Amino acid sequence: MKKKQIVQLFGLLVFSVSVQAVAKDKNTPLYKDAKAPVEQRVEDLLSRMNLEEKIYQLNQYTLGFNNNINNLGEAVKNVPAEIGSVIYFEADPQLRNGLQKKAMEESRLGIPVLFGYDVIHGFRTVYPIPLAQACSWNPALVEQSSAVAAQEARMSGVDWTFSPMIDVARDGRWGRIAEGYGEDPYATGVYTVASVKGYQGDDMSSDKRVAACLKHYVGYGASEAGRDYVYTEISRQSLWDTYLPPYEAGVKAGAATLMSAFNDISGVPASANHYTLTEVLKNRWKHDGFVVSDWDAVVQLVNQGVAADTKEAAEKAFMAGVEMDMTDNCYQRHLAELVNEGKVPMQNIDDAVRRVLRIKFRLGLFDNPYTKEVKQEERLLLPQSLRAVEQMAEETIVLLKNADNVLPLSGAKKIALVGPLAKNQADLLGSWSAHGRAQDVCSIYDAMTREFAGKADIVYAQGCDFDGENRDGFAEALAVAKNADVVVLCLGEKRGWSGENTSRSTIALPAVQEELLAELKKAGKPVVVLLSNGRPLELVRIEKQADAIVEMWQPGVAGGKPVAGVLSGRVNPSGRLAITFPYSTGQIPIYYNQRPPARKGNQGRYQDIPSTPLYEFGYGLSYTDYKYGTMKLSADKVKRGGKLTVEIPVTNVGGRDGLETVHWFINDPVSSIARPVKELKFFEKQLIKAGETKVFRFDIDAERDLSFVDSDGKRFLEPGDYYIIVKDQKLKISVE
Repeated sequence: MKKKQIVQLFGLLVFSVSVQAVAKDKNTPLYKDAKAPVEQRVEDLLSRMNLEEKIYQLNQYTLGFNNNINNLGEAVKNVPAEIGSVIYFEADPQLRNGLQKKAMEESRLGIPVLFGYDVIHGFRTVYPIPLAQACSWNPALVEQSSAVAAQEARMSGVDWTFSPMIDVARDGRWGRIAEGYGEDPYATGVYTVASVKGYQGDDMSSDKRVAACLKHYVGYGASEAGRDYVYTEISRQSLWDTYLPPYEAGVKAGAATLMSAFNDISGVPASANHYTLTEVLKNRWKHDGFVVSDWDAVVQLVNQGVAADTKEAAEKAFMAGVEMDMTDNCYQRHLAELVNEGKVPMQNIDDAVRRVLRIKFRLGLFDNPYTKEVKQEERLLLPQSLRAVEQMAEETIVLLKNADNVLPLSGAKKIALVGPLAKNQADLLGSWSAHGRAQDVCSIYDAMTREFAGKADIVYAQGCDFDGENRDGFAEALAVAKNADVVVLCLGEKRGWSGENTSRSTIALPAVQEELLAELKKAGKPVVVLLSNGRPLELVRIEKQADAIVEMWQPGVAGGKPVAGVLSGRVNPSGRLAITFPYSTGQIPIYYNQRPPARKGNQGRYQDIPSTPLYEFGYGLSYTDYKYGTMKLSADKVKRGGKLTVEIPVTNVGGRDGLETVHWFINDPVSSIARPVKELKFFEKQLIKAGETKVFRFDIDAERDLSFVDSDGKRFLEPGDYYIIVKDQKLKISVE
C-alpha cells in the first residue's frame, strides 16, 4: 500500500507541476516563445504595440565613436530603450550589451535593438577592397572573406552589415567604385550571391553570422560625371538590363535588407521611388525584409527638390517603401502626425514594423539578445582568417605589363624599393576599413625584406610624397636606383582618395609620382611599377616608361606580402580586370559591353586619342602561357526552353602551374532591343598545372542565358542567330 500511495502522490505532483507549467505558458506572450513560428511571433508582438513603439522600430540612431567623416552626427548619448536600431561604431560587445540590457529590461515589451555597421571588406581582419576582390574571379574567396567579416562583427556586437555594395559602376572618377564589384551586371550578381551567403550563412541566428544589406538601391553607380550624391539619368531599359540584376540576384539569395540610395533617378530620388522600392522589390520580387535609408537620405529629399520640408520628406520616403530612417529622425518627428492626418495609413506602419521585427527574429535577437564577451584574440585576427586574406589578396593582383619577362625578379641581387607606398601601412587598408589598424598591416618594404632574405638586398628611398610639389627626394631615389639591379617603384593613392565623397576630375596619379618615374628611368635600370589604388587609373604615361606594371589594389591587412610573392615568383599572378582601364580620363565612360554604334570603322571615334582602352575588361597576364583549344557545342540549334553545353580545352603550355579564368560571353547581333556587343554570362577559374589540359564547360539554358530584358523587366527570347564568344573564338547558335 505504501508503494501505491507513493506512486499516486508522485503522479499528483507531476500533474500539479504540469498544470503550473501550462498556466505559466499561457501567461507568457507568444512572441517570447522561441519554439513558435517566426511569423506567429511577429504578429503577436505587433498586436501588442502602440503607435509610439512602432515608430521607434522604424528609426536608427548611432552609438559609439563615429569614424566616418562624411557622417556628421555625434554618438547618441541617451538612446531610448525602444529604439529599433543603432549604428554601432565600437568593436567591444560590452557597450552593445549595456544598451541591449536597457532595451530588454526598460522598454515595455522588451524588443531588442538591432546593431548595424559598415563592415565593407572586413571588420578587423581587413580584406582587399571589393573592386579588387572582383578581379580574383573567385566567388568562393568572396564568400569566405564575408564569412570571416561576419564572424568578427557578430562576436564584437554587430548583427547587421551595410554590405555588399553592388552598384554597377563605369566611371572611375566616382570614388565609391572601390566598394563595388566593377562594371559588369552578371559578375556583380555572382559576387553579390557569394557575399550574402558568406554574411548570412544558412542560419542568421548563428553567433558568427550577420544580416546582409544590398546597397545602394538603385543606380547610384551611374552618378553623373563621377560626382557623388547627384542626379542620374537612367532609362527603364538601362535600369532593368544593367542596374537591377545584381539586386534581384541578392534578393533571390535571401538578403535580409536593402539600403536606399542617395541618387536621383531621372527626376525621382531613389529614396522616394515607389516603382523600385515597392512595385519591383516588394510586389514583384516578394522581398519580405526591410529597406533602410542611407545616412540622412530622407531629409536630403528636401535638397533634391521633391519635398518642401522634413515632414513631407518623411511621408514620401516612407510611402515609397523605405521602412527605416537612418539617423536624421524625420520618421521619429513626423510619422505619428502623418498617421493622425491620414497621410500614412496604419496598415503601412504595421507592414514596415512587421518587416523589421521579422529580421530581428531571424537573427535570434529575441532569444539571445546579448553578445558573449570574449577576449579580442579569440574573435579578431584569427590565424585562419589571416591566411584567407592573404590568399584573397594574391588572387586579386593583376599583372598589367611584363616587358622582356622582367618579372619575376629571379636574378636581381640588389633591389631599389622607392615610392610613397613602400613603407606605408595605413593606406594599404583602403577606404571603409572598419576597425582595421595600420599596425596590423605588413608594409611592402617589410614584406620584400623577408621575401628576398638571403637572395637580394633591399635598398630604400621614398622619393616623394603622394602629391605636392616637393621633389627634394628625387636625387636620393635616383642614386639608390643607379646602384641597384632593378627598381621597384610603389605608386598609388591614399586610402582616403577613394570611397564616399571622393570624386576626382581625373584618374591620373598626381604629377609628382609620374615625374618620379621619369627621374628613375635615367638610371637605365628596369623599373617595375607597383600600384595600390581604389579605382582604375589613367596609366598611359606610366605604361610607356615602366618595364612591368603590377596592380596590387588596396590589399588590407595582408599588405605587401602577396605582391612580394608575385615579384619573387613564389606566386603566379592570376587576377583579371573587373573594370576597364581607359587610355585617358577623357574616354570615360568606357566599358566592354557597350551597344554597337551607328557607323562602323573609325567614324565617330576620338580624333585625338585612341578609342580603345589601355587595358580592357578581363585583361591580365601570367608567368605561364595558356593555349586555348577549339570550342565545341553539343548542338548548334536549340529551342526555347532547351539547353546545350559548350566546352573549350585550355592547356598550360608554360613552365609553371597557374590559375586561369575563362570568360564566356554571348552576342545577339539582331534584336528588337539593341543589345551590347558582348554580354558576360559565365566565368570559371581553375588551377592548371604545367603541361596539363583542363576542359572548361558552360551549360547554357537558352531562356536564362540567351534572352534579354525589356523596359518593364520582362525577359524575352527571340528566334535567330546568337554567338558564344571566348577570347577570339565565336560559335553560332540558332534559336528556333
